[in-house]
Amino acid sequence: MPASAESTADEVLVDHDLTGRRALVTGASTGLGEETARALAARGAEVVLAVRDPERGAAAMDRIRAGVPGAVLSQRIVELDSLGSVRAFTGAYLADGEPLDLLIANAGIMGCPQRRTVDGWEMQIGTNHLGHVALTVPLLPMLVDGGRVIVLSSAGHRFADVDLDDPNFERTDYDPWVAYGRSKTANALFARELDRRLMGRAHAYSVHPGRIVTELGRHLTREAIESLMASMTTGGEVGWKTIPQGAATTCWAATAAELDAHGGAYLEDCHVAEPTEDPVSGTGVRAYAVDPNRAAALWDRTEEWLGT
Repeated sequence: MPASAESTADEVLVDHDLTGRRALVTGASTGLGEETARALAARGAEVVLAVRDPERGAAAMDRIRAGVPGAVLSQRIVELDSLGSVRAFTGAYLADGEPLDLLIANAGIMGCPQRRTVDGWEMQIGTNHLGHVALTVPLLPMLVDGGRVIVLSSAGHRFADVDLDDPNFERTDYDPWVAYGRSKTANALFARELDRRLMGRAHAYSVHPGRIVTELGRHLTREAIESLMASMTTGGEVGWKTIPQGAATTCWAATAAELDAHGGAYLEDCHVAEPTEDPVSGTGVRAYAVDPNRAAALWDRTEEWLGT
């Protein structure tokens, strides 16, 4: 049966043997990250869980092994809102020289009050975009030929295009959903330009997992939740997914052979998304989130921001 919006991660992977492959999943101690790690491990992959808290990471590995006896798992600690932590993480990984078949940039923060990262960046662009770029790019030498990078974006990219000139809201009134939208657009654009730069040696994709209740919303205030729900219901009824369904598109992006012809695409419901101008509650991707010129401009500006 073809993968669809209702598919689970296990259903997407049922015909895949991932023995001998290694996957790195950020934010893997809970929610979509944990389910993605579990599903990949169940098909034989060795999975590295990149987590903030070693105790929570160990608990996630225990839960995975309870359902997947013999799962090959390890954990590494990284805080994406600290570039120093990210540099320590990538340095240690490179020193160990472990090849990667899959790098899944799953971790994220959503709709938080105005805050700054350790390095002074607006928290959502700093964590969701800059942290993952700083982690991903140094690890590209470890990505095997034919490997894939999957970056978790969101339908929330439709809240806002990325702002290349005011990433920290220094000239713009802060809005948590505009900030989230900017960061999720940045995720999609990063995958687009990364795929171009990989030049067919490997591929990159961005993914909208669907609307799922996870710890991603742990920072939301009551007002932010009400604002989000109002925006999501404007265009029609909202379809919610379970966590196993939410992880399905990520697993499809990691393994579907037909996607070799669609490098850099934005994916949702286990298919390549079509351009749209619908509200956030619809489906599809805004043109600005997959525009190649915008993607190249963001890459250049990100290099300036990171000083690389």
